[in-house]
Amino acid sequence: MRTQIVAGNWKMNCNLDEALHLLNDLKLKDFSKSNAKVIIAPPYTNLYPIHQNLKDSSIKISSQNINENEEGAFTGEISPDMLKSVGVEYVIIGHSERRAIYGETDDLLAKKVTASLKHDFKIMFCIGEKLEQRKADKHFEVVKEQLEKGLFHVSASDMKNVVIAYEPVWAIGTGETASPEQAQEIHEYIRKVLAEKYSQDVADQTSILYGGSVKPNNAKEIFAKKDVDGGLIGGASLDAKSFAEIVMSF
Repeated sequence: MRTQIVAGNWKMNCNLDEALHLLNDLKLKDFSKSNAKVIIAPPYTNLYPIHQNLKDSSIKISSQNINENEEGAFTGEISPDMLKSVGVEYVIIGHSERRAIYGETDDLLAKKVTASLKHDFKIMFCIGEKLEQRKADKHFEVVKEQLEKGLFHVSASDMKNVVIAYEPVWAIGTGETASPEQAQEIHEYIRKVLAEKYSQDVADQTSILYGGSVKPNNAKEIFAKKDVDGGLIGGASLDAKSFAEIVMSF
């Protein structure tokens, strides 16, 4: 059975006091009745104190990004070893905002994947098409190319440490809406591409998360789709009650 995951990407939100307050609210929630693994991705500055705070918790920690180099003159960047030293287990790679705002290419993301696996991180690898690509019916083509260029240099055995997060960039902040049926359609296609590249077994074991606008009022319907294994949650992860309700949708 694939691992069900609900991951909260806090993005550039929460100073340390706010982060600890949100964390304490989350720790008061009883996730024991949910089948989902819970992951949070705070800003870099909050990773270590949150790691210290979560030592006796089942909640896992992810970084929002990683640098592909071991060390050196890369001002403002964070190396794999630095992340490892503060208790990070997961890394998000290829988020749509990193691709769109900071120009991260498939080639760069492939290097980040390699560096992350070398340091034994688990990866949440993000893919997804823009509005114009969806309207041109190129969504299948786009996600396949992103997988091929950014991820498919990974061995079948290393795929056990990879989670894929599909982001319908076209439905985030555009006024367009992605239906659960559309989520299932693209997730099913991604699993088919994985099976063609590796094997049906690898495809069946790889968790694929939905990174659209998941909220308490639609999570259960989206997560009920057979190829949707959870969500990469943005805004709703900043409210402990909403995030907990999404987790409990499993």
